Amino acid sequence: MMRNEALIHALGNCINHCNYCADACLDEENVKEMTTCIRTDRVCAEVCSTLNQVLATGYSDVNDLVTYCMKVCNACADECGKHDTKHCQDCADACRKCADACKTFLA
Repeated sequence: MMRNEALIHALGNCINHCNYCADACLDEENVKEMTTCIRTDRVCAEVCSTLNQVLATGYSDVNDLVTYCMKVCNACADECGKHDTKHCQDCADACRKCADACKTFLA
């Protein structure tokens, strides 16, 4: 169960940042340029949330989902990283940390 602890923490942090970022992007003047960011934020939050809930059950066959989660987190980090706004940069950082936690979990 301790193995899950760091990942669960990183997932929660990532979910919070993705939800905040998607919402903050809607308030940007160039909102049309933020659509891919918003969409990726929403998918990332959803996948992280699903993995979080699956880990909480103690179900053992999770590696494929963790691998997919890592892929989505990296994609979200790349997308958010393109934007200069603080919420996007903070989100990219949270996504990278979550991808790293996924990688560590799988090691």
